[in-house]
Amino acid sequence: MDRNPSPPFSDSEEEVAAVVGDSIGNTVYSKHWLFGVLTKLIEVISPKKDGSELNHMEMQTELDDDMENDICKVWDMSTDKDVALFLQEFNAPDIFMGVFTKSKCPRLTEICVGILGNMACCQDVCMTISKDENLGQMVLQRLCDSDSPTLLETSRLLMTCLCQTEVANIWVERIRESPSVYDCICFIMSSSTNVELLVKVGEVVDKLFDLDEELMLNWIKKSSQQPTGQPTDDSPEELPDFKIVPCLLEAAKQVCSDNNPEGLDVYMHILQLLTTVDEGIQAIVRSSDGGKETWNLLYDLICHELCQPDDPPIIIQEQKTVLASILSVLSAIFASQTEREYVKLGKNMLLIDSLIRILQNMEECGKRSVDSSEDSNSEEVEKLGIADEDFYLKILKDICCELLSNMLQKLSKENILEGLKEGHLNEQKCSCAFQNLLPLYLSSVESFIEVLHEADQDLADKLGKSFPSLKPQT
Repeated sequence: MDRNPSPPFSDSEEEVAAVVGDSIGNTVYSKHWLFGVLTKLIEVISPKKDGSELNHMEMQTELDDDMENDICKVWDMSTDKDVALFLQEFNAPDIFMGVFTKSKCPRLTEICVGILGNMACCQDVCMTISKDENLGQMVLQRLCDSDSPTLLETSRLLMTCLCQTEVANIWVERIRESPSVYDCICFIMSSSTNVELLVKVGEVVDKLFDLDEELMLNWIKKSSQQPTGQPTDDSPEELPDFKIVPCLLEAAKQVCSDNNPEGLDVYMHILQLLTTVDEGIQAIVRSSDGGKETWNLLYDLICHELCQPDDPPIIIQEQKTVLASILSVLSAIFASQTEREYVKLGKNMLLIDSLIRILQNMEECGKRSVDSSEDSNSEEVEKLGIADEDFYLKILKDICCELLSNMLQKLSKENILEGLKEGHLNEQKCSCAFQNLLPLYLSSVESFIEVLHEADQDLADKLGKSFPSLKPQT
């Protein structure tokens, strides 16, 4: 669960809570003080007695220092379960709804959404918030806000709710029935430069797609549909015809430029989830560039950013999940787009080299884990993240081997000669590839050996002797 960063804490709070019986639950926080702050909020959203339509706070776009200080304290206090329950008992969510409706102050809206996000970390409160349809719709409308801090707190609130199995389906269904959510999220991914926001929005999308394939399919299909009407009143004005893949790529580029590994992992996993359905693969490869932009971005990450020759082999442990996602998408594109110019093997020998290096690093990590297990007990080895039975490393190896086998069997004599000349292929690298591919991908290795005989017979003979299971070449 996420919580909001704590604002500066005031020592005076303990003094206020000193009154006997005034403490909230087992905390030192004062019921009287908190009641006073919420009362001020009610006054903010209540109509004036003279009947005028707007009071001054509705027009005010900035919070005064005292009010901001007090409401920030509530934000901090709301991480405590007793305080969260007290706020719910006092109907604070209803007060916040009034703020969302009437206040023109972005900072106040941000703080109120943030308090709701903290309250939602309490399971009972989250259930109550989630079942309130009016509040739920207002929360989703905040995704269409133009204020980045408010968008960030809204995304945190949604992520908190989606991570609680008891209410996740309520939010999935609500989002599925709210067309503006797709447009607003795509707008954020395609236009925001706030990396913290992009990461959190990406986590929401990733969680949604993981929870509900139907919703993912609906969003993919929206990408191929022409706009049928004007944006809703709560959506950003003049929205373009968003397509999910370009928006994901734009966000991924932004998090890459900020060197944010967490964000990169999130967006690569979203792309991987798309490739789990045919419609998702088609959304990638039937884009205007035929999937070239996706391929080029992922190719560059594998060949020039991740798991590089000067990195220690243990880097594979840190990067295993993002590597698995990237290679899974590359494999899906390669399998369906082999005739495209951008996946021609002559241009991708460096990718084959990178795949072999990943396998080499995994072998090295495996050797180190064996050595470590001889010197340490198994519990200590697991704490280091180098246990023999590493589930994610096995997934990475399987995906890597599948893509490598498909690429090797497509190589021509000219491709191999180029690979040998550039150092992308040699006896050591080929041996590593065969060691990992055999016996499962025997036909691919035999196909490669057959062409290798034409390019470099001596190397082919050496490899044949090292791997007797291969058919002798005549």
